[in-house]
Amino acid sequence: MKLYWMLIVVLASMIACVPARKYEELEAKQKQCAEELEALKSKVTGLETQNTELQGMIPELQEDIARLKGDTTLLGKSLRMKEKQYDKINDLNDELIAKMEKLQKGSAQENQKLMSDLNATKLMLQEKEDELKKLEAELNAKKETLDALSVELEKREQRVNELEDLIAKKDEAVKALKDKVASALLGFKDKGLTVEQKNGKVYVSMEAKLLFPSGSTKIDPDGKKALIDLATVLQDQEDLEVLVEGHTDTDALKSSSHPKNNWELSVLRATAVVEIMLDNSQMDKTKITAAGRSEYLPVDPDDKAKNRRIEIILIPNLDELFEIISNE
Repeated sequence: MKLYWMLIVVLASMIACVPARKYEELEAKQKQCAEELEALKSKVTGLETQNTELQGMIPELQEDIARLKGDTTLLGKSLRMKEKQYDKINDLNDELIAKMEKLQKGSAQENQKLMSDLNATKLMLQEKEDELKKLEAELNAKKETLDALSVELEKREQRVNELEDLIAKKDEAVKALKDKVASALLGFKDKGLTVEQKNGKVYVSMEAKLLFPSGSTKIDPDGKKALIDLATVLQDQEDLEVLVEGHTDTDALKSSSHPKNNWELSVLRATAVVEIMLDNSQMDKTKITAAGRSEYLPVDPDDKAKNRRIEIILIPNLDELFEIISNE
């Protein structure tokens, strides 16, 4: 405004000493300058409004960034780029204000040059604003990706927790079953019978001397009692598979009648055990299997007596675990 009144005073002083035509020319130029000044003020106001809007976007962007679960290297880099863009916008705004002030004080020729610079700066400002919007879109895309990954991670963690809980319950159930079986067979502990828990299963191992005479498939009374006691425990167990395996030593059989070899001997002994257990309990016949291993899975290559044995393997049903895993 001071510049405006100074121009009025100058023009007034010039009126007294210039012809009317010269006065009119000066008055026209003064009017033109005033219009150009108003136009520049309007543009500056528009630029200040845009700058205010851009500044107003900063808290919202910062709040969105704060909600991200973690700052990955890529997101941190993007954030720093955005801050640099804001700094550039502020610098450009200061440059515009400085050029506007210079424009108000300069000559017509300088004004024209400054106007050109002002337009170039305005174009640069628009480019930076476009870059900022692009960066903001990229940040939003990264946030959506991160949110989706977070949801998927939560689902996977939930499945893992379910698996861990179910495995823990299965382990507890197997241990309880092992303790129950060991307690029921406690009287046979020093007669070649052992109960172990390993690999999520319970292994009841009976040396052949507890069950069978040498080379025979007929079970002794003591061995029969042990099998009946075991079957009594197992008949109340649900979700349990029972595998009865017969094992022999490496001594070859020499017989023209049955059993003819170690394979047949191991299978027949396993079958005899299954028959005793089923005949003296309410065990589910669909969940017990007899198998022969012959001489090929020894527990001690140097101790034939230990290798001649019956192993009764109690296998818990793992369908629930497989169902959870299959849903991955």
